[in-house]
Amino acid sequence: MLFCASLVLLMTPALAMFYSGMVRSKNVLNTIMNCFIVIAVLSIQWVLLGYTLAFGSDIGGGILGSLEYFALENIGNDGAIPHNLFMIFQMMFAIIAAAIITGAFVERMKFGVLVIFIVLWSTFVYDPLAHWVWNSDGWLLKIGSLDFAGGGVVHISAGIAGLVGCIMLGRRKKLNQIAPHSIPYTFLGGILLWIGWLGFNAGSALGANEIAINAFITTNIATASGILGWVVADYIKHKKPTLLGAITGAVAGLVSITPAAGFVTPLASIPIGFCGAILCFFAITFLKNKLKYDDSLDVFGLHGVGGIWGGIATGLFATSKVNELVANDAAGEGLFYSGDFSLLGVQIIAILACAGLSLVGSIIIFKIISLFTSIRVESNIEESGLDSTLHGEIGYRGI
Repeated sequence: MLFCASLVLLMTPALAMFYSGMVRSKNVLNTIMNCFIVIAVLSIQWVLLGYTLAFGSDIGGGILGSLEYFALENIGNDGAIPHNLFMIFQMMFAIIAAAIITGAFVERMKFGVLVIFIVLWSTFVYDPLAHWVWNSDGWLLKIGSLDFAGGGVVHISAGIAGLVGCIMLGRRKKLNQIAPHSIPYTFLGGILLWIGWLGFNAGSALGANEIAINAFITTNIATASGILGWVVADYIKHKKPTLLGAITGAVAGLVSITPAAGFVTPLASIPIGFCGAILCFFAITFLKNKLKYDDSLDVFGLHGVGGIWGGIATGLFATSKVNELVANDAAGEGLFYSGDFSLLGVQIIAILACAGLSLVGSIIIFKIISLFTSIRVESNIEESGLDSTLHGEIGYRGI
């Protein structure tokens, strides 16, 4: 579990590299810094307040945890694994969820505004969602929803927050002239995300057991399937398979399998990853252009859409043949095994709940921040680049 926690921590700097390759060279350091600062501020927030709000004893209705673990008070070594170990593993999830959001804001958001938003969003959106879905008294868990490693808690919520933020920020200037400055950076970051994600999903079994092995296998297969799905879509639309598309397809597969990894068979992970890539491809290449929102690095298109599909796919493919929780604690077998819509219906309720809280919470938080300061950098700063103006350094000499 400590090793898996380390792998999940790796995902955030990997995400920074994945994101940084897709921005212009004058904003590469700011993009990395946006992810890096999340590790710092949320490590402190989680220890002081986040963990107890998410996993403290319920204070009514399965909505929020109590303050019994405030500043890590009263944490012992009880449970399937040591309590402190569970706490630190879950900390890494809170960090990566917030870091994902930053990709929607790159090249135009004030650094201080981003930090304030991330702290408030984690406290008032992520922590309650973790309580709803993963706390034994959480209301979504009690109605039988399944989210093995955070399809709703992490990806849907982050995707919706990113969509809200990019719409409220507005589109970047000269958008049609913006292109990735280093696809090899993005590829390297994507591969490290893949490696870290194996700890993200397999570690969610909370032990070295058959469920962890299944989650590892389904995660890897869905990722491979996602690559193939995106390459096929790329070839159909553009007549050329691209490396940027292939690594994006890998992430689409990873997101799609996350809620289902410990509940579905390896065979089921093939259509989950493939269809996830196709749906994300559609969202990024068609939906974004049609609606004209500037989700800079496709946070909603990848994580929001992929997470929604993953939640639905869990309702279709989950089976007690893989995990007894499907029969014992959930609303029943998936539709394709039972012919019963009960689990799928509960999954849709959970998807709407996760999306709804993040939508409303993100709008309110941004509105409150905007009462005190503008959330977007000035035009001259955007034109010069955020690296030199906000951080006083540049990523590359002579460029």
